[in-house]
Amino acid sequence: MSESRPVIALVGSPNVGKSVLFHQLTGRRVMVANYPGSTVEVTRARARVGGVVHDVVDTPGMYSLVPISDEERVARRILLDEPVALLVQVVDAKNLERMLPLTLQLLELGLPMVLCLNVMDEADQLGIEIDVEGLATDLGVPVVPTVAIWRRGIRALRKAMEQQLGAAPAPGLPVTYDPALEQSIEGITCRLPPDLVSRGRAVSLLLLQRGKEIWTQLETTGPEPAAAVREQVRAAARALNRTPAFKISRHRQTRCRELAGAHVTLPERVPRTWADRVSALTEQPLTGVPILLLVLYLGLYKFVGQFGAGTLVDLLESRVFGAYVNPWIDAAMLRLLPAPEGWQMWGRELVGGHYGLLTMGVTYAIAIVLPIVSIFFLFFALLEDTGYFPRLAMLVDRVFKHIGLNGRAIIPLVLGLGCNSMGTIVTRIQETRRERLITGVLLAMAIPCSAQFGVITALLSRQPSGALGVSWGFVIWALVVLAVFVTAGRVISRALPGETAGFYMELPPMRLPLAGNVLSKAAARTRNFLLEILPLFLAASAVIWVGRITGLFDLLVGVFARLVRLLDLPASTGETFLYGFFRRDLGAADLFRLADQGLVTNNQMLVACVTLTLFMPCIAQLLVMKKVLGGKTTAAVVCLVFFTAFGVGALLNQLLNLCGVTL
Repeated sequence: MSESRPVIALVGSPNVGKSVLFHQLTGRRVMVANYPGSTVEVTRARARVGGVVHDVVDTPGMYSLVPISDEERVARRILLDEPVALLVQVVDAKNLERMLPLTLQLLELGLPMVLCLNVMDEADQLGIEIDVEGLATDLGVPVVPTVAIWRRGIRALRKAMEQQLGAAPAPGLPVTYDPALEQSIEGITCRLPPDLVSRGRAVSLLLLQRGKEIWTQLETTGPEPAAAVREQVRAAARALNRTPAFKISRHRQTRCRELAGAHVTLPERVPRTWADRVSALTEQPLTGVPILLLVLYLGLYKFVGQFGAGTLVDLLESRVFGAYVNPWIDAAMLRLLPAPEGWQMWGRELVGGHYGLLTMGVTYAIAIVLPIVSIFFLFFALLEDTGYFPRLAMLVDRVFKHIGLNGRAIIPLVLGLGCNSMGTIVTRIQETRRERLITGVLLAMAIPCSAQFGVITALLSRQPSGALGVSWGFVIWALVVLAVFVTAGRVISRALPGETAGFYMELPPMRLPLAGNVLSKAAARTRNFLLEILPLFLAASAVIWVGRITGLFDLLVGVFARLVRLLDLPASTGETFLYGFFRRDLGAADLFRLADQGLVTNNQMLVACVTLTLFMPCIAQLLVMKKVLGGKTTAAVVCLVFFTAFGVGALLNQLLNLCGVTL
């Protein structure tokens, strides 16, 4: 994307439909990347509006220009630093009064703007009436009602955007403060350096509210402008009876109540919908816990585990790649390079054979990981679009406090079930380093990624079944991993200083997900994930090939072969753990080879699955941990996870033997 191209910024609180509207305006050709200097992802695409190609940016969710999270900081940086030609604020029409404070702050930026009242169908169902024309007159900007998921109002929104592009800011001020405060705003604005003058009124208000990042940006312009502004802010604080932040907030709240009172009519009695009833059931522990267990059983175990990792993997790995693709590759390489040894033999091994780029790297990625991950992302998108995740966070908040976390941690932990690296990145949403460290350790130690989980589920589901058709091996595996999760969380939370941060989260309404949105999300995430892991699998195959030529691979296999003896596992499982270091699901996938060749008993398979689940993070997660937690902390976490994995595996093996358990 060109930095000089004018930007249309979609702004709004979380869960208001910004992303759906973004796709309706731009189509599907998007670019997702971390915003410079942060781990926050920002989605961009190009769109032609008013005859000009613009960068359309789906900014991270924000509640205010005074940020309290990394997402809000990035959103504000986009609004202040990029060449924004138009703001489109997307709001939930049902909660207009609560979202108007951000509207007023955006208007103070002095940029052309359109207010989009989204999910108007839900507001209509609740009997909420909004005077759209009157609200537009009072705000001085177009107000367009939409239902983005059904494309209702999109044409009118596009027309309003074309009219506003290049238009002069609305006459008048969105909020008029008392004379002393207005005088302070004017005094600060006239002392701002040139690069901040274009957003002068908004920047002055942020400085009066002690916005830390704005002060840092101001100080980079030079000591003299910063000193002049600082003195003006101090004078304003002395002149006002209360702090400037309090007076600014009070004036905005008063103005929002006036606007809502004049233009929003609420029903005398809000009807209770099916979504309200379902929402209440998911939030109460007595009903929420059984619902969670049912979701985990049907979604993760049956759908992702048995169908994705069982049925689909068996179809692709055994009947497609095992029966046709890989034998054809080996035969072709043998015809091309027929010599039984020397460079021709190593050439065949690079492409084919057991560790080849195509026969191992591509096979593992396409035949084993792809079906599991695609099914997981389909399941994840389904839960996401129903609005279940915020309710799950509320449900587990009280439990998570026992391990030093709050309900917000459920988001990176659940994302970790898809990809541990992705979950580790998302720990940035947590407020303290203490919470990020606890979550990072738990992700590295006791949260299997979807591909690893699916493979392990498929392997253990082959063993004798117990209640509800779930194998005893899987039950023991789940209980051991859960016990490690809870124990590790409690020990680490007590060892680290500090207190658990408070919990707050937007609670969107429960909705029936749309098949098109669910499928498009799952497809996009699966594609991005495959593009990420396929090079890693190919690199792992190449590294193994180099290691076999140099003898280093055999040396490392020998080290792991000695370690697995502590678990009463055959020496051949040493390769499995070495693969697990390259990538967790690569190691789990190699367990299929051991199972198919009959090299391990059911007890040994259980011990191997438990140890591999708790084993070291893969290389990709290791690099992300280093970026999020730092090098020394990551090294300490790796050592802790390594010794915990083999310690728990050895203990489980001894307990099975002492109790005479034979699966």
